[in-house]
Amino acid sequence: MIKGKSSVFLILFLSTLSLTLPAQQSSDKFEPYWESLRRISTPQWLRDGKFGIYTHWGLYSVHAYGENTTWYSHQLYMDEESEARKHFEDTFGSIKNTGYKDLIPKFTAEHFNADEWVALFKKAGAKFVGPVAEHHDGFAMWDTKYSDWNAAKMGPKKDIVGEFEAAARKHNLKFVTAFHHAANWWFFPVWDERYDTGNPEYAGLYGQPHKEGAMRTQEALEEWYNKIIEVIDNYGPEFIWFDFALDEIPEGVVKDFMAYYYNWALDNDKEVMITYKGHDLIPNSGVRDLELGQEPNLTYNEWITDNSVDDRGAWGYAENLTFKAPNRLIDNLVDRVSKNGYLLLNVGPKPDGTIPEGAEEVLLAMGRWLEVNGEAVYGTTPWLIPGEGPTNLDEAPSSIGFNESDQIYTSKDIRFTMKKDNLYATFLDWPGEVATLTSLRPNGIGQETPDPPLWASVEKIPELKGKILHNVLWPLEDDEDRVTIEFMDGQTFRVSNGNIIKDLEGEYEQEGEVVYFETEEEEFPGRFDGEHLLIGVFPRHKYPGFYVEEIKRISLLGDDEELEWALTSEGLKIKTPDQGELKHAFVFKIERHHVPPLKKDY
Repeated sequence: MIKGKSSVFLILFLSTLSLTLPAQQSSDKFEPYWESLRRISTPQWLRDGKFGIYTHWGLYSVHAYGENTTWYSHQLYMDEESEARKHFEDTFGSIKNTGYKDLIPKFTAEHFNADEWVALFKKAGAKFVGPVAEHHDGFAMWDTKYSDWNAAKMGPKKDIVGEFEAAARKHNLKFVTAFHHAANWWFFPVWDERYDTGNPEYAGLYGQPHKEGAMRTQEALEEWYNKIIEVIDNYGPEFIWFDFALDEIPEGVVKDFMAYYYNWALDNDKEVMITYKGHDLIPNSGVRDLELGQEPNLTYNEWITDNSVDDRGAWGYAENLTFKAPNRLIDNLVDRVSKNGYLLLNVGPKPDGTIPEGAEEVLLAMGRWLEVNGEAVYGTTPWLIPGEGPTNLDEAPSSIGFNESDQIYTSKDIRFTMKKDNLYATFLDWPGEVATLTSLRPNGIGQETPDPPLWASVEKIPELKGKILHNVLWPLEDDEDRVTIEFMDGQTFRVSNGNIIKDLEGEYEQEGEVVYFETEEEEFPGRFDGEHLLIGVFPRHKYPGFYVEEIKRISLLGDDEELEWALTSEGLKIKTPDQGELKHAFVFKIERHHVPPLKKDY
């Protein structure tokens, strides 16, 4: 036994060590209760990596048809008038004599090469990769002992998950497996004996026979659970992604799986994560996923979005599929990272195992951009302000997403990220000869650059006093109106000539382009650019703690020459170099002092 001072020292040392260990490395095992499961922490590899790629590849790549190819088989059986039913019968024969299962021999994967896929995804800039292990359709993409309906025994005759995992390890990337099989219970009409779905012989694919609307059986729940545990034990994914319907599994079964996975991570010295949709898990027990979605503002909790390279959310391969422009995908990646989010991008390979040419071109373009500008993405954190600019999302996401913006960002749309003391300002379009960051406007006297150069001159916003503005859009609670606004002496205004608002008076205060309105009933902001007045538009973001003395050096990633700059009443202005070969989005690196050398008196 250790006695005296030595024992005290050891106790203190062990106590300190336990406090400094990350949650995922704690020696305390996870229990299948929410208060224990929410001890999990977000993996550092996700916080650093930001961007991953996964694949929707399965039997649904064979028919290659539909707005969302992965739901084709559901519509095929459930809706006799569906386009899927018509397409299937025109292409493969009557549903009375054949079925979805008969696509398996056509899923050949003869050109599948996991190493080539992963090499491409790595070149695109992805830091975590993997396949959909099983979709709603019940066809497993690994060699599972819980069903003969899998890619190792049928179709490709290959363990797709296993080969993908080996390639990911070879290229030193984290491995993802995605599961949609919670919805398999009701995805096919196993109660309808008119179709092959109602034949118990095919229950391993279509799901166990049951009456329509019946709750899951113990056998079905055990299969759901055992398949995931098998993938964890055999392939060791660092990231398990779930589609919706996780909340249809009994809560205790889900918590048992989570505790098993998190404890497996402890035993194997891994950082792992689970993502979920909506409120299928409690906050902080996993990472919330937004399908085809994004957040409009900087969030308090980390989140991820699953998106797709195709431009209609087909997910799987489809004939005549078109793809999103690299500019759109890059802008949305930068937007997500600036708001505390991450991106999991989908690719849908062809049934022969090749990546569509259009998808490959998009991925390589993203990779070229990240090769130049990845410093502003990888290993960064959000800043205190996510960005600035006129382009905003039309709406906040639903509980599971679906608000991805296809808006075209402008040269005034900027997103911020941080690494150490460096601030990265990414302009989502080329800003021209002068890049202006209005968020970094001076907040007090003595901060503006004295006698700024001509290129940094500021055009003064004229006063509204005495002006009459016509056809101004005036927002109402449930409507809007076009009005005339007269700005009078004494900082008062009058609204008239509207279809709804006939006469309204109030007071206003103007600070440059920002205008504050006040009536008897409400207060609201506006913005005046010298010609146009936007009512209800909030003033541009401003970080009041910014000092001009913070700035050490400013450069453009991909050019790296030190750039001229000036701090003006309009914001931080940077004289840009030639655009050269730079494309899509443009990152200005602002190197800063950790604590600025301030003056004694301003």
